[in-house]
Amino acid sequence: MRKAEIDQLLATMLDSYPNIADLNITVRRPLQVEASGQLVPVKTSPMIDNLTPFQTEIFALNLINGDRRLCTHLLSQGSCDSSYQIQKARFRVNIFSQRSQYSCVLRKLETTIPCLADLKLPDAFNLMPAEKNGMILVTGATGSGKSTTLAALLNEVNLTKAVHIVTLEDPIEFVHPNLKATFNQRELGGDFDTFASGLKAALRQAPKIILVGEMRDRETVELGLKASETGHLVVSTLHTVDAGQTIGRIVGMFSQEEEKQIRQRLADTVRWVVGQRLLPKIGGGRLAVHDILRNTIRSKESMLQGESDGKTFYEIQEAGRGTYNMQTFDQAISEAYEKGLVSEETAVAYASRKAIVMRAVDRVKQLRGEKTTDVELMKIDTDYGKGPGKKK
Repeated sequence: MRKAEIDQLLATMLDSYPNIADLNITVRRPLQVEASGQLVPVKTSPMIDNLTPFQTEIFALNLINGDRRLCTHLLSQGSCDSSYQIQKARFRVNIFSQRSQYSCVLRKLETTIPCLADLKLPDAFNLMPAEKNGMILVTGATGSGKSTTLAALLNEVNLTKAVHIVTLEDPIEFVHPNLKATFNQRELGGDFDTFASGLKAALRQAPKIILVGEMRDRETVELGLKASETGHLVVSTLHTVDAGQTIGRIVGMFSQEEEKQIRQRLADTVRWVVGQRLLPKIGGGRLAVHDILRNTIRSKESMLQGESDGKTFYEIQEAGRGTYNMQTFDQAISEAYEKGLVSEETAVAYASRKAIVMRAVDRVKQLRGEKTTDVELMKIDTDYGKGPGKKK
């Protein structure tokens, strides 16, 4: 297969279903796409029922396109990340070996810059672009929409502020036009070799805002804290579940002797921690729900001292919903169920504390006049204590 044929197959995969997020190329499987959260096969002419190791390797070589750095990473580390573009779309690509064979996963990148209103994000997101310095962290699993959320935040800044923004990405997902702001977007591999070195260089490039694609290691976190302490606004992502785990993950990157100092620095610099999950919606599609922690007197104390009874981040978020625009995942999921956006099964499955969401579901069902339990009316056993053969 030549590059033109590869591009044609990728275009066919993109057109096969609505709401496509990923293209999956795996040995002994047909060409597949993830549409609305489900992995489904793609019909081609002629039909490819089972990809051979040779075919997936040809896909991989075409996607690498002769890049020596990517070849070196693939051979030495077992995987490599890059970007790829066809006429219809751009992709974030990961090529990896499994059982000495190659697989490829291509994440479709949106070309339209999202805005906060289009994404229907919580009100807290309208306050974040006003931050002058510090750190905003968006967390969640791979594919949960973190990059889209950050793109919407930067787009809001682009519409309202004349500032210099430097982004460090792997790869560049959204290409921002220069509106009020001036963007310099740098891609890992082509423009810098590690996030740490790119961030170190960014401190000399006079930005007001620095986007770091991912806080992958201690050195990147250290430099991110330094940047946020010296008047920059740093926005980045971590692969953590919620606010409490995010703070714990960062503290855990440092030694026990450094814990007190790092907690003080986090308390001084972290402005918002936002967790994000995508839930399957009733009727198709997916819904983003958020776990939001804001830097307040109570949350700062927990960052400094650590969580304790009555002072967990979960409890702080739960209590700060109305006043400080905070919320827990469970509050967001319960609200989505109340609005009829997600099913009861989905609400419980994605909850952080299932008992809390189950109680919220029961309250909603009572208000709707629905049955809240499957237990039928029980009758008293009048035969208790009577021996065999005795009259009832």
